[in-house]
Amino acid sequence: MSSLFVFEIRHSQFEIAMQFTSESVETLVEQFSKLPTIGTKTARRLANYVLKMPREEVEAIADALMAVKEQVQRCSTCFVVADEDPCPICGSDKRDQSTICVVEESSDLLAIERTGEYRGVYHVLGGVISPLDGVGPDDLRVHELASRIDPSFDDTATNGDLDADADEAGTGASTNGEPTEAVEAQGGRVDEVILAVNPNVEGDTTAYYISQLLEPFDVEVTRIARGLPIGGDLEYADEATLSRALEGRGGVEDGDRS
Repeated sequence: MSSLFVFEIRHSQFEIAMQFTSESVETLVEQFSKLPTIGTKTARRLANYVLKMPREEVEAIADALMAVKEQVQRCSTCFVVADEDPCPICGSDKRDQSTICVVEESSDLLAIERTGEYRGVYHVLGGVISPLDGVGPDDLRVHELASRIDPSFDDTATNGDLDADADEAGTGASTNGEPTEAVEAQGGRVDEVILAVNPNVEGDTTAYYISQLLEPFDVEVTRIARGLPIGGDLEYADEATLSRALEGRGGVEDGDRS
């Protein structure tokens, strides 16, 4: 029996099987397959599970999916996904508005919030600088970050300079490090920007760019510590992690509190 003949038989069997398959189920499988990390087999298992679910639960899932698209928006201040603008964090008078923690995505914000240790506000970049992926500073919300520190921020600051005329007029970043009239009118100044980006090449590049961008402003730019995890073993740590841990070493009292 030739391989071509076997292929024709199997192809015919597949076409016959498809005639008895629900078109609605196949459509659902196709839609599930569009989700990340979901292959055809997994999508088919999900579809079969949906068929066994009560109608009320299926309607609840459908309503939740529609609510995400219709109600969820981005906070115009920090750009986190939320149901209201401003988000509960930016709109809270219990948060320290003088400290901004910069994260890559909204999921990173949630991770920091779960610690219960941070009481400042956030700024979501929407990614990191990655030339290989075609992502540059203009594709992120770095200019919006600078504008939160000083509303008179000009695009020329991306080259490390501010408009001299704006400085002399008192509407740009002050040359003596004092807050400008625009900052005072905003209702408060920012004292510290914490860079909470991932410790990789893209994260390091993004952190360096932001630090250079904010250099003309009178604001402290810090980055979260990197090193050995709690419960880690020195014997199994890689050289890069150990080097970072040595560079970021602190006092014994600081280490005990952490």
